[in-house]
Amino acid sequence: MSRFSSLVGLAWREGRHARRRLLLYMSSISLGVAALVAIDSFGGNVAQSVRDQSRELLGGDVALTSREASISLDTIADSLRAAGHGVARVTSLASMAAVPRTSRTRLVQVRGVSAEWPLYGTVATEPANVLAQLQRRHVALVDRSLLASLGAVVGDTLTVGSATFTIGGVVDRIPGDVGVSAAIAPRVIVGRRYLSETRLLVFGSRSERQILLRASPELGATRLAARLRGKFKDGKIRVSTATQTQENLSDAFDKLTSFLGIVGLVALLLGGVGVASGVHAFVTSKIDVAAVLRCLGATSRQVLAIYSLQAAAMGLIGAMGGTLLGIAVQLLLPHVAASLLPVQVHVALQPRAVLLGLSVGVWVALVFALWPLVSLRRVSPLQTLRRESDAEALQLGRFDFARVIVAVALIASVGAIVLARAESPREGIGFAVAIAVAVGVLALAAALVSRGARALLRARWPFALRHGISSLYRPGNQTRAVMLALGFGVFLVSTLYQVGAMLVHRFDVAADAATANVLFFDVQPAQATGLDSTVRAGGWEVVQRVPIVTMRVAGLNGVPLDSLLQRAERLRTPGWVWRREYRSTWRDTVVSTERIVQGHWFTAQRGPADTVPEVSIDRDVARDMRLRLGDVITWDIQGVKVATRVTSFREVNWGQFTPNFFAVFEPDAIRDAPAQYVLLARVPGDSAVARLQNIVVERWPNISSIDLSLIQRTIEGIVRQMATAVRFLALFSVAMGLPVLFSAVAATRRARMREGVLLKTLGATRAQVRAILAAEYAALGVMSALTGLVLSLGGSWALARWSLKVPFAPAVVPLVTILVGMLALALAVGLLAGRDVFAGTAMEALRES
Repeated sequence: MSRFSSLVGLAWREGRHARRRLLLYMSSISLGVAALVAIDSFGGNVAQSVRDQSRELLGGDVALTSREASISLDTIADSLRAAGHGVARVTSLASMAAVPRTSRTRLVQVRGVSAEWPLYGTVATEPANVLAQLQRRHVALVDRSLLASLGAVVGDTLTVGSATFTIGGVVDRIPGDVGVSAAIAPRVIVGRRYLSETRLLVFGSRSERQILLRASPELGATRLAARLRGKFKDGKIRVSTATQTQENLSDAFDKLTSFLGIVGLVALLLGGVGVASGVHAFVTSKIDVAAVLRCLGATSRQVLAIYSLQAAAMGLIGAMGGTLLGIAVQLLLPHVAASLLPVQVHVALQPRAVLLGLSVGVWVALVFALWPLVSLRRVSPLQTLRRESDAEALQLGRFDFARVIVAVALIASVGAIVLARAESPREGIGFAVAIAVAVGVLALAAALVSRGARALLRARWPFALRHGISSLYRPGNQTRAVMLALGFGVFLVSTLYQVGAMLVHRFDVAADAATANVLFFDVQPAQATGLDSTVRAGGWEVVQRVPIVTMRVAGLNGVPLDSLLQRAERLRTPGWVWRREYRSTWRDTVVSTERIVQGHWFTAQRGPADTVPEVSIDRDVARDMRLRLGDVITWDIQGVKVATRVTSFREVNWGQFTPNFFAVFEPDAIRDAPAQYVLLARVPGDSAVARLQNIVVERWPNISSIDLSLIQRTIEGIVRQMATAVRFLALFSVAMGLPVLFSAVAATRRARMREGVLLKTLGATRAQVRAILAAEYAALGVMSALTGLVLSLGGSWALARWSLKVPFAPAVVPLVTILVGMLALALAVGLLAGRDVFAGTAMEALRES
């Protein structure tokens, strides 16, 4: 114990003069620790808020939901109310709303609510008591955004379908609603008893009806849900629980925090590289001190222990600083992300996240610091008498057991941390492999740069350029460390930028002049021709007129639906493909958003024996159904059974704003079935869109329309918000690269001082020495950026092809901007950190040497 105390005291006294510099190196991990602490703490806060507000999110303990117009929920609601359960009713549909005073229209989400709604939580309105008026008068509550878009004020008349309401107030927050949803279709809340007056609940209209339940204390939510599921097995009424809502939201948010946490982890690991490079600089400055300690009787292990204690202490301080910064960021995140979250997040300190971030930060700092520290064992007492170069003084043998142990600990630590933070072992291994590949490519590129610099150097080049390029392969060069830091930062930032740009481009309605930008839906068959004529009469283009038929699966190859559901449960395959309501169409051509991947399109001429109509199925649905070509699917279309033979599988691009379908029938199969239509039109200009919407809503109040460019702008905003958040984390990696650059320059400071002395002795001016450094770091900046950009193009191409499934379209201008930015950054940091190489006189440099 006394020996350890002595080592601690000696480490404290010896490190007094270098403490500030060592702390600067250790601060490399602070931002990475801050990211991990902030993300983990905020994730814990969201998870707890979801658990606390799960009933408000659903609207009850249990919810029954149906889109089947033929099913009456009134009897079910009455029986549940009689059984002692709290019951609230909600009917939701999309419709056009208009304000006669301003002659403006807008697509809205109409909700008809009963007097008991909401069963849990509160609805924030202005004025506060207006919610009770919905059941007594024709009063509507609307989103603030709707008032702005319609030019309306509280007290104006609002027309919805064939009914008129008075705008009685605004709704600010509804339990379970995400604020961004109102950007596409603002909410209009009315009394459910008045909803029938709108005449929007007609055959073919798309509406959702809910019974929200507060379970009786005697039965409880779990037993109630189990009974209801047993009663409604056919899938026409969906049974949901607050626990399911909590689990679904938690899973979705866990995926997001897992991804963001990985980005923060990369920043932490890159900070570890900064620690290793900085400690290497520290070690080179302590060669003479270590030699003196050896002369005074210290063993090589004691020397290592002294400086390891200093590194651990400074690593702890750096990690603590990152932890405090992470807590501060955690307090800000709920305000930044409020519109994207369905719950009100209550911020509370998460001790587990804080301790985990602190411990991981300290360990990463220590294990990365040990890599250069073990070289101090090589310092001999004779170093006080003879002057070896830094590289020679610290040189280890080919096989150094301590260095091997540190290498194994380093690799194992990185792998364990990545696996622990990944959502699954497979993803963790994949990410670890991706890191290894990126680091390997950057290391290989650094080696090639060193070799290439030697091979390409020409005697006719200017002296400063020639000497700067030769520095890339001189003994003790920092080419690998600098390229790893800058290249990895460029790789992350560029990849995330490319992904964000591709996501935004995916929803770009205006990218093609021939693309429809207005969609009309809930069009009845008798209205389709008139709507088509109205659009064309205005001089606008009808891009598509698509019939839609609602149906469900009734059987497969003679096997009834109940048996198919049992088989899906037994084989653990998705049951939704059998329970869902399909909205299908008929046509005789393949459209641009799909392609046949197996089988053939509908046969024009068939034999008299082939009486079964043909159908084409989406590839993913076919996989979940385990379909094969030639299978016969029986459909239930409003009580009529229709058998069809599967003749092809299609790959569908669901990201486009065009009608896409899981099932497409040949025209003769369902042409006579009850249908409604969707019509897409190309109407240039916002004023023209508004004029056409006004004309249609006045003539056909049941037809709803939406300006697709509005959806595009909304989605662009959401995607850019998320992309900005991710890029902000990616910039941590660039921030991590700054200490690495400073450390790389400091690591060879003594050697550069000697070079500066020699150059000045030979007559070089300060400007020439500065030009030599500029040439070296300009070359490093360009090569690092190019390597990182090539890696990012490969990474974004892989994400576009296999994950996002969008066309790969790299943005060239940002790539050039990143290249120029990295060049400027490398030059600035290299010249700033190396200013003492050319700022001092030759005599000062000789004295320090």
